[in-house]
Amino acid sequence: MNKEPLLILVLYFILGIFFQDTFLLGKGWIYGVIIINVGILISLFFNTYFLHKIKVILLGILFFGIGVVLHFCNSLPQKMAIAVNKNETIVFKISQKLNSTEKYKKYEGIAQLGKNSFNSMVYIPKNHEELDYEHYYKAEAYIAQPQQPQYDFQFNYAHYLKRKNIDYQAYISKNISSIERNDLSFIEQIKQYRAHVLKKIDKTEMSGSTKEFLKGIILADRTEMEATTVQDFNRSGLVHLLAISGTHIVIIFGLFYFLMTRCIPLQFRKYAIIFSLVFIWLFALFIGFGNSVLRSCIMLSVYFMFVLLQRKPDLLHSLALSAFIILILDTQQLFDVGFQLSFMAVLGIFLLNQPLLKYFSRADNYFKKLIFNTITISLSAQLATLPLVLYYFHQFSFVSIAANFIIIPFSELIIVFSFLMTLLIVFGLDFGFIDKLYDGVIQLFLKSIHWFASADMVFIKNISMNLMEVISVLIAIYLLRALILKLNFKNSMNFIIAVLVFMMIRIGCNIIENQKEEVLLHSFSKNKIISIKKGSKACFWIQDKADREKVLQFIIEPYCSSRRIDHFEIKQIPFSTKKIVFGDHVYDMK
Repeated sequence: MNKEPLLILVLYFILGIFFQDTFLLGKGWIYGVIIINVGILISLFFNTYFLHKIKVILLGILFFGIGVVLHFCNSLPQKMAIAVNKNETIVFKISQKLNSTEKYKKYEGIAQLGKNSFNSMVYIPKNHEELDYEHYYKAEAYIAQPQQPQYDFQFNYAHYLKRKNIDYQAYISKNISSIERNDLSFIEQIKQYRAHVLKKIDKTEMSGSTKEFLKGIILADRTEMEATTVQDFNRSGLVHLLAISGTHIVIIFGLFYFLMTRCIPLQFRKYAIIFSLVFIWLFALFIGFGNSVLRSCIMLSVYFMFVLLQRKPDLLHSLALSAFIILILDTQQLFDVGFQLSFMAVLGIFLLNQPLLKYFSRADNYFKKLIFNTITISLSAQLATLPLVLYYFHQFSFVSIAANFIIIPFSELIIVFSFLMTLLIVFGLDFGFIDKLYDGVIQLFLKSIHWFASADMVFIKNISMNLMEVISVLIAIYLLRALILKLNFKNSMNFIIAVLVFMMIRIGCNIIENQKEEVLLHSFSKNKIISIKKGSKACFWIQDKADREKVLQFIIEPYCSSRRIDHFEIKQIPFSTKKIVFGDHVYDMK
């Protein structure tokens, strides 16, 4: 507690959120927690010997209780009765655009039905023009509630939306009328201007994939990006380049700071830092305060506050403070995958970057420093986030290590070039040769990433990983730091024991799962699939009219990673099949 008090208190706070999310304490229990917290706060004003001794414990309990209470407040259900599974005429406004699907454009919105106002996902046909923030819309919509998944291995989309306080889905097919709004908030005006900039980018003469890349890497808009492009970034381990993260914020801060230092006299250099911080916060406001953006801005601000106050900067304090601020605003963010990966990456860099740098020769020039830091930072971040990546996505490509080493050094130039291109488009400065140059550079960049992504030999899918395995791997990675710093018998044995514990847990989980046999009937769209599992093998019987690729993506691969399947086969049955008899059971295929 003496070394990193803020980090430890934030960990207690996070444990409180997890506790409440797991056990769902009712109002009576929450009132009890509040009373205990108030009692602890009062006791901290008394400076007795006994209270001084247990002050650390009391602070931990206090922050644990704060996490419980705040998460209870953020999880209160909406109390309203909306008729579902029927057509209703609703009035709505959009609050955010989401990634489009093959059939629909998706939005988060606030809808009005009678006297009831509710948060909803809004789906409109893909060929319909874009909705904006300047209008209220009226349409007949089919109102539905997100369905719980059929089995535990499937993604729980209903629970995901619930964490965003969304309980309904509105499907609109036609006849959308609109009326202009005169009550736009300041945030909505910014969102509308951002949408206007996105339209300006669409009007340029660059190729479609370049436009979508530019919108994604600078304006955090990937809503219309091609699925193949996103897949290339995922498979190559470079998807973090598309997410506005610490790298983007630091580069943009550095660019603005460089310009400010050329305009401000040396004696007023501190004002260059202040103006640069104000600029990145305005930039963050413009693109929307995503987790990684907010975390990066807070950490950078705290870091330079230490610099301006002539104090030694502390990365862990900055990390803990940014996590605390984000979670106080919304405790549900803790369960966001991006939030977890973002903070684990920074924590990994803190733990492993400097120890790894000691194994390189002295960086006596900028080029060496860039290469060495690229390697160590990429390796540190990938090691720290690897357990979570396997837990959530069940896939890993060894080519991602090489891809990050090669691509990341050029990403700084790509981000700066993209930022300058965005500024030119915003101010309406059209230079045809610059558009062509940027288009050529990005096309070459995307082809390079596609080349890395096409290396199927080193791409592993359906990797099983449960929470116990994740925790054991994270412990091993933490012990790896000590081993890198000092290679001795004690540190080696600690790391080896941690690895052996992970192997024992994994082997045990595999044995338990492989002893199970099951037959499941899956419903997918208008098709039925039967899966038969015996040990570590499975067979899937799918109807011949089913979309094989989608069945593989949404049914077969999640099932294999959940049930620890080593080998599976797919067999087809006629769509006209009405019933299948297997063992003592009859399965209805219609």
